[in-house]
Amino acid sequence: MASPSFPLTTLFSNHNLKSSKHVWTSIPQPNLRLLRRNGSRRKVATLDTSSDLSSFQLFEPPKPETSTSEMEPADPDFYRIGYKRSVRAYGVEFMEGPNGFGVYASRDVEPLRRARVIMEIPIELMVTISQKIPWMFFPDILPIGHPIFDIINSTNPETDWDLRLACLLLFALDLDGNFWQLYGDFLPNSAECTSLLLATKEDLLELQDSKMASIIEENQRRALEFWGKNWHSSVALKVKRLARDPERFVWALSIVQTRAFNLQMRMGALVQDANMLVPYADMLNHSFQPNCFIHWRFKDRMLEVLINAGQKIKKGDEMTINYMSRQKNNLFMEKYGFSSPANPWDVIHFSGNSKIHLDTFTSIFNISGLPDELYHNDSALPLVGHENFVDGAVIAAARTLPTWSDGSTPPIPSIERKSAKELQEECHQMLQEFPTTSDEDKKYLDSNPETSRTLDAAIRYRMHRKLFIGKIIQALEIYQDRILF
Repeated sequence: MASPSFPLTTLFSNHNLKSSKHVWTSIPQPNLRLLRRNGSRRKVATLDTSSDLSSFQLFEPPKPETSTSEMEPADPDFYRIGYKRSVRAYGVEFMEGPNGFGVYASRDVEPLRRARVIMEIPIELMVTISQKIPWMFFPDILPIGHPIFDIINSTNPETDWDLRLACLLLFALDLDGNFWQLYGDFLPNSAECTSLLLATKEDLLELQDSKMASIIEENQRRALEFWGKNWHSSVALKVKRLARDPERFVWALSIVQTRAFNLQMRMGALVQDANMLVPYADMLNHSFQPNCFIHWRFKDRMLEVLINAGQKIKKGDEMTINYMSRQKNNLFMEKYGFSSPANPWDVIHFSGNSKIHLDTFTSIFNISGLPDELYHNDSALPLVGHENFVDGAVIAAARTLPTWSDGSTPPIPSIERKSAKELQEECHQMLQEFPTTSDEDKKYLDSNPETSRTLDAAIRYRMHRKLFIGKIIQALEIYQDRILF
C-alpha cells in the first residue's frame, strides 16, 4: 500500500491571508447574480444575499483596504462567491464571447514595461494534490480515514494524477459548505464539454484519424475500469454517492484533464510539483499568441494572472494564455478537445525526396529566426492581395517542409520550382485520402448548429487538418511565383 496522505494544512496552519502585504479595494456589494448553467445555455439567477450563502465557510465580509493594482476592480456580481474569499480580478469581465465562455478586457490597457496583475486567486480556493507520494492535499477537506484515501492510494503514482484529482474534485463538489459546491455551477456540464473522453464511438469515427480514435478509446476504457474497480456495489455510501454512475466520474475526469494547472509549489522548505484546479483562472481560453501568463506567487501561495509586459489590449479583447508550448494539434485535441488550422507547431510529414531552400522560403514570407523563434510581420509582407496570409500554418510549413540550406547560396529557380511543385502534389494526395473535403466539413457544421460539442470538435479537427495542408499548398504556390534568384 502507498504511503498515507499528508494534508497540506499542517504546513499552512499559521497562514492568514488577511495579514498579507497585498491589500485590496473593497467593492460595493450589489445583489448576487450567479451565471448558472442550464444544459447548453446559461441563465442569470438572482440570489438573495441573506440566504444560506452566509453559512458557507469563510463567508465573512471583506474589510475596506487599499488596492495596489492599477487596474479597475472587476464587477463582483459574477465572482462574488470567490470575492468573499479574497479572490480579486481587475479590468476584466467573465462572459460568453465568440470563442465561448471566457475572460474579456473591460477597458483599454496601454502597454507598459512590466506585467500587470488582472487576477489573484489564493490557494484556499483551489483543489490541489501533489504529484508524488506522500500525497498532500489542499484544502484539507478529507476527514481522516475516509475511504476516498484508499482509492487515491491505489493509483499509479507516475501516471494517474488525473484520476486522483478527479476523486478530490468529486469529494469537494459533494461536501456541504465547500466553495466548490457553488463554483461547480460554473463548470461545463457533459453537454458543454468538448473533451473526447465524453465522445461516442460514432464521434471518434468522425475524426478521420484512426490513431487518435484508438488513443481516446483507450483513455475511455481506463476511466471506466477505474470507476468499476472503486465504485462497485459494496462500496461505502459516502464514496458511492460521489459517482453513482460512470458518466459522473468520466465527466469529473474530463474537467480535470481540460482545466487543471500543473505548477511547482513551495511549502516551507519543501518544493513539490502539484496539479490544481484554479477557479476563475480556469476560464481563460488558449491562444498561440497569448496576451497573459500564469505566475505562482510563493510567498503567500497565490496564483496570479498577468498581462504580458508591453502588451496593448483593447476593451472587449479576450484575455488568453498558452495551454501548451510547442505541441501539435493532435495533442491539443487529445487533452482539451480543440484544434487550430494555424498552429505554428503542427507538423506535416512528406515521404518524397523533394526539398526547397529554407532561407529563400522564409525570406519570401518575411519569416525569420526559425526554428528557435517564431516571428512574422504581416504589415511588411510584400505580397499584393496576401497581406494577412502569413499565420501559424505558414510558420509551421517553414518549420516542417523538407528543406536544404547552405548559407547564402541561392537555389537555381527552375529546380526550386520543380521541388515546390512536387511537394504541392504530395499535399494534394494527402487531401484526397480524406473521405470528405474541408468545404464539405464546413457545410455540415453550418447546417447542423445543434450538433453535440464532441462531434463538432471532431469534425473541426479533421477540417483544420485539411485547411492546414491547403495553406501549405498556397504557400508553395506563392513561393514559386516569388522566387527572384
